[in-house]
Amino acid sequence: MVNSTSALDPLLHRIPDACRRLSVSRTTLYELIKSGEIRSVKIGSRSLVPEADLQRVLASRLEAAR
Repeated sequence: MVNSTSALDPLLHRIPDACRRLSVSRTTLYELIKSGEIRSVKIGSRSLVPEADLQRVLASRLEAAR
């Protein structure tokens, strides 16, 4: 798994930040959320994506590309 987190790195990302982290469009991120590959949690009015899910999806896609 790709792991480059420190104590100051966020555990959750806003949708635009999660898109930047994965270098995907907003539509693609929402498709990943809808398919269940990535979870989204609601805190207040904000939808947030766990860093762990981004790392997991990246790792699985890299493994599949082998």
